[in-house]
Amino acid sequence: MQQRLLLDTDVLEVTLTRLCMQLLENHGDFQDSVLIGLQPRGRILCEHIVEKLEKILGSKIEVGLLDATFFRDDFRRRDLPLQPNVTHIPFLVEGKKVILIDDVLFTGRSVRAALDALQAYGRPQKVELLTLVERKYTRELPVEGQYVGLHVNSIRSERVFVKWADEAGQKCNQVWLIGESVLESLV
Repeated sequence: MQQRLLLDTDVLEVTLTRLCMQLLENHGDFQDSVLIGLQPRGRILCEHIVEKLEKILGSKIEVGLLDATFFRDDFRRRDLPLQPNVTHIPFLVEGKKVILIDDVLFTGRSVRAALDALQAYGRPQKVELLTLVERKYTRELPVEGQYVGLHVNSIRSERVFVKWADEAGQKCNQVWLIGESVLESLV
């Protein structure tokens, strides 16, 4: 397998709508719930989800961005230092239901780091995870998404790439599973 299209633009749109409907089912008008996109890749997914939800509800939802770079357990193990992204959470999460949003759930380590980073903003009543793609067979920590767009059987040497039309150079929204040989040719 070199590369495989997992979600094209139309199916991705349906998947995002389904995720929004599941959120509405469980969180109603979002009075006690907030959405937090995990930097860097969860930010764009969060923006798409928020846009859809606010259109359906006709009201604003509290939204934040969280960077967990300095909470990662591999922070000091890399050759090059990690570059942190912006954290912007203009509210306390104390007593709120928090939905963390990330594009791909791989090992679970980013989510663990995000849970640690989130504690600086209060103690949430509940924390849930929304992920567009949940990779099977790669989890290192007991983390799973409550809202999942697609479960994918994958091996460590493969990568999931979520391409958004919002990003420079991209023409449409797509999700790809890329094999190791394709990865090497891209580098």
